[in-house]
Amino acid sequence: MTKRTLRAFLIAASFLVLWAVPAPAQDVSAKLDEYLSAAAAQRQFSGSALVAQNGKVLLGKGYGMASIELDAPNTAQTRFRLGSITKQFTAAAILLLQEQGKLSVGDSVCKFIADCPAAWQPVTVHHLLNHSGGVPNFTSFPEYQKTMMIASPLDATIARFKNLPLTFTPGEKFTYSNSGYILLGAIIEKVSGRSYADFLQANIFDPLKMSNTGYDRHDSIIKGRASGYSNQGGAWSNAAYLDMSIPHAAGALYSTVEDLYLWDQALYGDKLLSAKSRDAMFTPGHNQYGYGFGIQQMFGRRMIAHGGGINGFSTYIARYSDDKVTVIVLSNLQQANAGRFARDLAAAVFGEKYEVPGARTDVKVDTKILDGYVGKYELAPNFYLNVRRDGERLFTQATGQSEVEIFPESETKFYLKVVEAQITFVKDQGGKVTHLILHQGGNHQARKIE
Repeated sequence: MTKRTLRAFLIAASFLVLWAVPAPAQDVSAKLDEYLSAAAAQRQFSGSALVAQNGKVLLGKGYGMASIELDAPNTAQTRFRLGSITKQFTAAAILLLQEQGKLSVGDSVCKFIADCPAAWQPVTVHHLLNHSGGVPNFTSFPEYQKTMMIASPLDATIARFKNLPLTFTPGEKFTYSNSGYILLGAIIEKVSGRSYADFLQANIFDPLKMSNTGYDRHDSIIKGRASGYSNQGGAWSNAAYLDMSIPHAAGALYSTVEDLYLWDQALYGDKLLSAKSRDAMFTPGHNQYGYGFGIQQMFGRRMIAHGGGINGFSTYIARYSDDKVTVIVLSNLQQANAGRFARDLAAAVFGEKYEVPGARTDVKVDTKILDGYVGKYELAPNFYLNVRRDGERLFTQATGQSEVEIFPESETKFYLKVVEAQITFVKDQGGKVTHLILHQGGNHQARKIE
């Protein structure tokens, strides 16, 4: 479990167990709609989703509001910011330029970046594509949150990390880096002689007839664009402003579930990319990451996927390419767990176990028992969960994050309302708390050290 995974603390949800069995397409479609309708009813989801199998759309529908202020509902045609789903389009653009003979993924980044630091000479385009270049991730810098509202041209963004040392030897390991994809955007513009937005429009979106996809800009009039929202402690608000010059090739695109399905289908043939380029995109490197996609096993099946999180939005696309199943979830609620929703929707298609969102009931726990949970728990090296009691309430704080309340659903099991996560406290035979288990994208043990 990486620090980056731990920092994905986004909206709490609760579930009633449902065992799914293979069913006709009509029944599966009903289950998909039931699941998302329940998530929307619990205020865990607002957005659009599309699920398809063997070229047939099982579900393509919107839930909740694209604009709460205007009472405008989400539909399958609503346009959402994609966040890091943008990266797969950036990767495709690089591969297209390679097919045109204008670059090679083996080229040093210094071939394209002016005043390139000597330390970057060993960093190749390939390293940037699969996050193995060691370029520091500028969105993790302490000052990033303070600069989100300020326009930042490419050169200015690159200057934020240009003179910092690499975090490891290029090619040695994986560390997710938005900085690397910012550099890829600069390379696309340098090599093509066009803006990033114009190159993608002409070479990807227009050929695939993705007419509802483009580079999101605050000052542009974009019909059907969803507003981004945040839900903190049950109160909805407009998401914090982000100047869209900043995410650029790392996360600045918008699209619809229907357009992303066109993209998905194009990746099954040679309409856009050659078989050689597609193989390169879907070949896992360190941490099972290819070019703009992660490649992993889910339900014993090969899943090619990527999520995105950006102010006011949470997104996910999962391609079970061997099964010809696609799941796309786009949400305009920042705390929505699009990845979890996509997993459960796929489970419904495959007849696997999943859980339908439902209401939780809090229970009262004696303060003497709560006192036993107070302390410091180590989730990963230099990454901790601190737990404290305030009256009859229990709070936890992860390293570098805000403190949040956790709510008891039993004497040992607690859940969060601002993140889809649960915590189970584990005791030894003598009743002493030894560790906790964080249930978030899996089960992660944290030893009690204080």
